[in-house]
Amino acid sequence: MISTRSEFNTRQTMEEKHFECYHYLDPIPPLVDFHEHEFYEVYFFLGGDVSYIIDGRTYQLRPGDILLTDNRDIHRPNIHPGKPYERYVLWVHPDFIAQQLELGDNLSACFLDADQKGHKLIRPDSATLSHLKGICEKILRAQSEQAFGSRTLSYAYMTQFLVYLNRAYFATPANLDQDVTENEKVNQVVAYINENLQEDLTLDQIAGALYISKYYLNHLFKAYTGLSLYQFIIKKRLVRARDMLREGYPVMDACLQCGFNDYSNFLKAFKREFGRSPKEFSSPR
Repeated sequence: MISTRSEFNTRQTMEEKHFECYHYLDPIPPLVDFHEHEFYEVYFFLGGDVSYIIDGRTYQLRPGDILLTDNRDIHRPNIHPGKPYERYVLWVHPDFIAQQLELGDNLSACFLDADQKGHKLIRPDSATLSHLKGICEKILRAQSEQAFGSRTLSYAYMTQFLVYLNRAYFATPANLDQDVTENEKVNQVVAYINENLQEDLTLDQIAGALYISKYYLNHLFKAYTGLSLYQFIIKKRLVRARDMLREGYPVMDACLQCGFNDYSNFLKAFKREFGRSPKEFSSPR
């Protein structure tokens, strides 16, 4: 079953659901901007000519490759024309995974480990690949049916998918570096930004802290991440602020603790990034 809705529009449904699964096939490559999610994403590449940027690392994908992103990753596919672009996209809310902890295993283990190591690529063997594709099709069928127990089946299939996804992740060989383009200095800059979002992050300050020419840093960072240093910092700050608001922090606390010293600028940037005001993301603490 192939979805005809855009990925941007379907992202809006995740606030009210525990998970979603879609199958997309685009004869003409869509234009996709840098974005992030409030949930875990499994990007299951099936066909096309695609390289994928996640926080400064670029993955050259082969059909069957899987990428994992969490709620802090800024990412975008570079989709090249000439081939139909096909993929499964699965979005999983952290609350759903938390519920599965009662069964004994933390199904977010692959996401957590991938985040710690900074490498998000899974390349399953042929048998595992076929199995995961089969589960995706079962989820899609269950989502579309109105029969008794369809929703229960979709939950069971998603749990099964996450189990085998984790197995595939931890069985993936470590020798995939040839398909990952990265720069150690850019990785250091990204890590520094993530750890110091509340500070006054400027080009001069970061360049000085990491002992690199600011002119070289500016050029290098844009080349690997696809964003200017300023754009990247703003996006990271907004993502952190959004998550703080979801956790119940007051709007002004989120504003200041994420490095925004001017509430007016914070409000404008937040609305531009997420389409809603900070107060609309707030929940009682």
